[in-house]
Amino acid sequence: MSMKLYTAPRAPNPRRVTMFIAEKGIPDIELVPVDLNGGEHRGTAFRARNPVARVPVLELPDGRCLAESRAICTYLEGLHPAPNLMGESVEERAFIEMADRQVELHFFFLVANCIRHTHPGLAVLEQPQFADFGRAQGDRVLEAARVLDEQLARHAWLAGARFTIADITAYCALEFARGLMKFRPGDHGLARLQAYRDRIAERPCAA
Repeated sequence: MSMKLYTAPRAPNPRRVTMFIAEKGIPDIELVPVDLNGGEHRGTAFRARNPVARVPVLELPDGRCLAESRAICTYLEGLHPAPNLMGESVEERAFIEMADRQVELHFFFLVANCIRHTHPGLAVLEQPQFADFGRAQGDRVLEAARVLDEQLARHAWLAGARFTIADITAYCALEFARGLMKFRPGDHGLARLQAYRDRIAERPCAA
């Protein structure tokens, strides 16, 4: 029995996992779409897999289910250690995790909160929407993007010299912002961050 990944193609967190899978070239994981707008994730069958009703969820061959993007990627990294995306030494793992958590907490979440609370298309998923909160989160996106742009002046990728899970998280956040906030770093003079986004877009895993 192969593994199944319950996903929603347009949602950024599932995309983090599918990009991770694609970058590693992991075969035989069945993608199972979940209709978020139709409320499928709130149904009894899905809640049996993840009681907090969120995608993605990885169903293992023995029937157990693993939720949360980072946890799923950690599991897959253990099964398929090459190419390495989460660090080889204890030191490298720590610095990659730091970079990944910082981009998630201080950029990705700002983008997600802005969109979830201000975009009319997300109203069905975010009840109630708090528009003032969403706009306040959106106001901080540019400041957070400037921090990323400054980091890229020191090294080619967010965690150092090579592409890692932190860059997948950053790219998914940038694409979510590009699609629903019309945010493009280059429009704000963030040339390094724009070039970084464009480099990742050329990778097969981003297709």
